[in-house]
Amino acid sequence: MPRVPDLCARIQNGFRARLQTIAIPETKMNLAISNILYKEGFLSSVTRGNHLGPDPAYTPTTNENVATRRLWLDLKYKENNPVLAQLSLVSKPSKKVHFTVNELKNITNGRRSQFIKPLQPGEIAIVNTNRGVLEVHEAIEKNVGGEVICRASS
Repeated sequence: MPRVPDLCARIQNGFRARLQTIAIPETKMNLAISNILYKEGFLSSVTRGNHLGPDPAYTPTTNENVATRRLWLDLKYKENNPVLAQLSLVSKPSKKVHFTVNELKNITNGRRSQFIKPLQPGEIAIVNTNRGVLEVHEAIEKNVGGEVICRASS
């Protein structure tokens, strides 16, 4: 079970401590969420590596080295302020939040859905669907619903 709350906490703490790079465990879920944050402009880069630092050359993950594999995220700052203001969980282990496509459209169009507030300008939501982890607009475009994992705002 990937630990999304741990990922959100590590990224938030890295920005608050004004760190240049942070290391997170390498899992498929962490890689998918990090790639979405990179594509949306919240991170400078996402690099695979080990517990000591990013790899200079590609190293495949095997059963022997899986415990030491990390994703190295370069955090992005603009005028000495973090680009990512908040990364908060929506779906928690104690309460999973699943949305249909229509409910996803509601939160992107400025209306509440269930107990989730609508997305503000500069804010994204990350959804775990049966087609992989997608940004909310991609999920609507592909006409799939799923579990709303977290939301990020600038």
